[in-house]
Amino acid sequence: MFDLIIMGGGPAGYTAAERAAHKGLKVALFEQAKLGGVCLNEGCIPSKTILNSAKIFDYAAGYGEKYGVFCEGARMDLPAVIARKNKVVRVLGVGIEAKLRAAGVTLIRARAAIEGRIDGGFSVCAEDTRYEAKQLLLAAGSQPVIPNIPGLRQGLESGFVCTSREMLELTEAPARLVVIGGGVIGLEMASMFRSVGSQVAVLEMLDHIGGQTEREIAEILQKNYVKKGVEFILNARVSAIGSGEVTYEKDGESRSIQADRVLLSIGRRADTEGLGLESIGVACEKGAVVTDGQMKTNVPGVFAAGDINGRSMLAHTAMREAEVAVNVISGEDDRMDYGAVPSVIYTNPEAAGVGETLDSAVQKGIAAREVKLSMRFSGRYVAENEGGDGIFKLIVDEGGRLIGAHLLANPASEIIGLCAMAISMKCDIATLKKVVLPHPSVSEIIHEGVFMV
Repeated sequence: MFDLIIMGGGPAGYTAAERAAHKGLKVALFEQAKLGGVCLNEGCIPSKTILNSAKIFDYAAGYGEKYGVFCEGARMDLPAVIARKNKVVRVLGVGIEAKLRAAGVTLIRARAAIEGRIDGGFSVCAEDTRYEAKQLLLAAGSQPVIPNIPGLRQGLESGFVCTSREMLELTEAPARLVVIGGGVIGLEMASMFRSVGSQVAVLEMLDHIGGQTEREIAEILQKNYVKKGVEFILNARVSAIGSGEVTYEKDGESRSIQADRVLLSIGRRADTEGLGLESIGVACEKGAVVTDGQMKTNVPGVFAAGDINGRSMLAHTAMREAEVAVNVISGEDDRMDYGAVPSVIYTNPEAAGVGETLDSAVQKGIAAREVKLSMRFSGRYVAENEGGDGIFKLIVDEGGRLIGAHLLANPASEIIGLCAMAISMKCDIATLKKVVLPHPSVSEIIHEGVFMV
């Protein structure tokens, strides 16, 4: 009997397996596809690899002139970019497997399903073989949301419509790309394919892009995209997908837009099908497994981490949830803090945020104020971002504690981690004023900000 069976080998699953094995638990990890889940194989890592190539090309093809660097005849070899992406994914996948085997994890290449309870634990079946464990961790991840839009499934079958998985395999850029959904995935793909020459239009049913991104930052990001040549059609609801076109409703009228390829990126749903959750009565809500702050489900001994619980569909959230679950399983007192989870849009420029916005603080009844400043307060930002229009915001509660931070700048993805750490540690402004940051660095914007509070 295993101490812990983990169902799913994505960020939550492989992190939990390694942590649990190092704590001395006998662990089995079940994964029928490639280790690393969506993040490594068709999400975070491949998209950032391609976006980095697009960013280099942006500078070579045009931006470089702002810095006195001229590159004639610059071109982007998409097949070479995809080949490099595949290499990066392969190297990291091999690394994950090596770490798991070194830790002593039993890796089983199959999708497991729960059979039921047994004395002292649970029974799990995979490819006609029965396994037993004292405790279970559900970490099967998520799948793209496929709405009931006329013509959509036919479009997916023909290849005219793609999810992010297929888009990240394209070796030829479509002349006209229509992106359905202006969230993180949609924006990143719109940015990348516009860089390589596609005519890009983004259809978004809301009146703004970026999902939960701080509103002003999302607006400035949209202006940057428009300058780059991306078209945005907001308050638009897709009503049908036909041959070479997308039909949508806007302002009470039916309109259509031509496309050579369509990217569907309106969100993801928890992947709970076929796991046998009903055999032991695991509670689900809106298709996701219900968990508390310690990643416990309603069934004692059964935990869930990552996209499957629908709490925060981000790889870094999944990893921390996995650590919380393993710590609780090991008898430690630990709890997930969703108030300090950063999010990033990896475009050029990057947008990032963590914690409360001023609007969300007001909605929660938190007395807070916002400090906003231009990124041009950072010397290095000015040196490296000619004509940049980045901003930085700090949200501080009435007790002088940092509860939120949001910025538009390169490299926002690296700076936001410092802010997340400060929020997680419940740092007040007085403490942050004493932190020494390197000069010159873009992160010095934090120091500039706290002295404006």
